Amino acid sequence: MYPKVNDLVYIHVASVDKKVQEKEYKSRIADDDEDSFLIEVPIESGTGRLKRLVVGDELSVYFLSEGGIKNFFNTYVTGFADDKVQMIRIRKPEPETITKIQRRNFLRVVADLEIAVRMKDNTRFITYTDDVGGGGVSFKCDSKYKFSQGDQLYCWLLIPYKNGSIDHVPFEAEVVRIKKLETDRVIAMLKLVSISDMERQKIIRYCFERQFDFKNR
Repeated sequence: MYPKVNDLVYIHVASVDKKVQEKEYKSRIADDDEDSFLIEVPIESGTGRLKRLVVGDELSVYFLSEGGIKNFFNTYVTGFADDKVQMIRIRKPEPETITKIQRRNFLRVVADLEIAVRMKDNTRFITYTDDVGGGGVSFKCDSKYKFSQGDQLYCWLLIPYKNGSIDHVPFEAEVVRIKKLETDRVIAMLKLVSISDMERQKIIRYCFERQFDFKNR
């Protein structure tokens, strides 16, 4: 069962910042089609501030059905539409993925993918991701590579799909957080700051394939 036009939806946006991720926003279904919902620009609960979303943002959404039951699903922003005021287009989930059990795992999935990294001083290395999503990735690497929060990295991600095809996805990312591990390694958490819509969709497609695999294990 999907929410209907004019129904309210409540949204959490994926972020490596826990405080940001805990914020709840309220929106309304303005229209829908076969693949998407169009929603109004979300408003932060309590403050009334508008939330600017970008293509690829991962969302955890719930809506209320009869009896006040919360129905949850994960989705992502696919685009925008203008009808006097801007509307945000989000992917319509498969009906069987809508659940009454709250989940906030978004579309980021654990994944061991090869990633090539170029730092601002042109140092290059290849390592493997820890997780990936439409809005960011994280990877582990040797602590000898010196970069800090806020640094820009240029990356190329190798993505294999279930049908046997392989894509190389280039993007520019910003280091959001670095965590030291017990070994002489670190984990770097990145948000995507410059990536084409087409390339972002490749990452999201991979995440959906992985989520489907996890669900059917």
